[in-house]
Amino acid sequence: MPKKIAIRDVSGWTIFIFGLLALLLGLVGLVRPETLLSLLGFTALDRAARAAGDYTLVFITASAMASFNMGAYYILAALNDLKPFYKWTVPFRCVTFTIFTLAVITQLAPARFLGVGIWELAGAVATGLALRFESKGK
Repeated sequence: MPKKIAIRDVSGWTIFIFGLLALLLGLVGLVRPETLLSLLGFTALDRAARAAGDYTLVFITASAMASFNMGAYYILAALNDLKPFYKWTVPFRCVTFTIFTLAVITQLAPARFLGVGIWELAGAVATGLALRFESKGK
């Protein structure tokens, strides 16, 4: 009998929700990169106002595609209950928080960009705590 595809526990839901948000924000960036720039706190120039050689929108499109794909991976991992994947995400999302926070502290990115780092850290903590709680229940 084939394995049932479903979200089985809290840790799965933390992964699924993060994946869904990453996929949706990636889609926004693919359809309208300027909107994603604005959401992240960056000034979004009109395309006609961009200087020759300004590849900001190309970079945002590439990042959005990565976010879209990553969202799909997280959703599929949650639906297939891939606990090792859940565990791997926790430290790497903490690293992401650190790098994004440093970008704000060093004024490479606007303060609003810190929201991305906090989102990553909150997700890592939620997944980590859920995994810990679930392992104690076994």
